Amino acid sequence: MSRFDSAKLHIQVESAKHPWIAVPSRVLALGEVLWDVFDDSTRLGGAPLNFAVHVSRMEHETILISALGADELGDRARAEVLALGGDTRFIQTIEGFPTGTAVVQLGANGQTRFRIQRPAAYDAVELSEPQIVTLAQWAPLWLYFGTLFLMTGQGLKTLRMLVSALPGAATIYDLNLRPESYTPRLVTELLAMAHVVKLNESEMDAVGEFAGLPHSGIEEFCREGARRFGWRAVCVTLGARGCALLNGAEYVEAEGYPVEIADTVGAGDGFTAALLHGLDRQWPTEEIAEFANRVGAIIASRPGAIPDWHPSEVFSVGKP
Repeated sequence: MSRFDSAKLHIQVESAKHPWIAVPSRVLALGEVLWDVFDDSTRLGGAPLNFAVHVSRMEHETILISALGADELGDRARAEVLALGGDTRFIQTIEGFPTGTAVVQLGANGQTRFRIQRPAAYDAVELSEPQIVTLAQWAPLWLYFGTLFLMTGQGLKTLRMLVSALPGAATIYDLNLRPESYTPRLVTELLAMAHVVKLNESEMDAVGEFAGLPHSGIEEFCREGARRFGWRAVCVTLGARGCALLNGAEYVEAEGYPVEIADTVGAGDGFTAALLHGLDRQWPTEEIAEFANRVGAIIASRPGAIPDWHPSEVFSVGKP
């Protein structure tokens, strides 16, 4: 029986006092590093980087595989990743490709739109055989990926190599569908490669349409998706309303926490990091959902995709 599938052991005293503390697990994240360009500022981001930083704050060992251009934005990005405590060994510098950027448009209804520059340096990531061996020896328990990075043949080749080389790693797929940055065929293939899936309501509707899954009800979508694709867990985020989580056979819906929104960029990535953390610790399903909602709310209440925060703040969320 795998570590993921074993009975959910929950240390009640430790969880009650410090639910964020964990024996560190190793987490490998694959994907883009880019600059989010707002009307008034430029901030480092990219869902895999955001996720990697947030999950490392929960005491997990984390490596990010990505690439930057040999340009000023690349130099600045590398310096910021190091300042955030990130491991840059597998963040390559690629000649002839610019460091990635995404123009961010914040809508009045809380919706965020991105205009993403392609090609970018992360599109040219290529792992050597010695690097694959090094990662296999590091033996991560989790492998995270999204969709944007995998739109190129090179990106998808890299993911397949990692999945093959890391049979002990549980895969977690955070869809993050962006206009003109996914295809139904690609997403369906990635859903079949995932052990854990996280998506929002609009993504659930899209997946329901092109994958033929029921999407008039969230629980029906989750259960049929798990049956068809073999997911061990699937989480649908519901914005301010919280989230729905199917973990094994158990389904829960957890209410969100009211905060004053600064911007929502990066909140979903922090949510995914918290989801992984709870699954890794084998907490009860309801506690995983609550914890992830709280972490997402903290990040949404602060500007930028990677704002300063500490897990000790989590249980003050929503209090007057």
